[in-house]
Amino acid sequence: MIEIRLHGRGGQGAVVASEMLARAAVRDGMHASAFPFFGVERRGCPVTAFCRIDDKPIRIHAGIYEPDYVIVLDPGLMALVDVFQGLKPEGKILINTTRSREDLTIKAHNKVVIVDATGIALKHGLGSETAPIVNTAIIGAFVKMFPKISIDSLLESVREAAPVKKEENASAARDAYEITKEV
Repeated sequence: MIEIRLHGRGGQGAVVASEMLARAAVRDGMHASAFPFFGVERRGCPVTAFCRIDDKPIRIHAGIYEPDYVIVLDPGLMALVDVFQGLKPEGKILINTTRSREDLTIKAHNKVVIVDATGIALKHGLGSETAPIVNTAIIGAFVKMFPKISIDSLLESVREAAPVKKEENASAARDAYEITKEV
């Protein structure tokens, strides 16, 4: 079973991103579940979402404490929350930022992938300059890291689940997928 934990802020789309990933995995013949954890339910507050993917039915309905992947939608959260807590030694990290790993002072020894999901979201008119919605860009990058989910399945899931700007969201996911490289 692959366990993915997403860290974002309310309004960035972390919950919808986990649901889109789960839908894409199901499209590709796997089993998946996605669910959120909310603290204070306000825009801008930390939000954690979870996604499990497996070849067998998933019966676990608890939080993810030892993820295989951590996705960080807002790098500012790394100063507030231990987003890497419990990350498996072979686990991978995906961060929305333009900064280098060294500039972020990541103490974990895990593989890190960086993508400018904010820039991609703004390019496609997703959200506003002060509150970009980065979820579809970040999961496009994730699919590049996790080839068990096809980009085509992800794009269909994005078009199906995006509440507005379906094609813009799909284009943001594709752009992130195309530019993402492991560091």
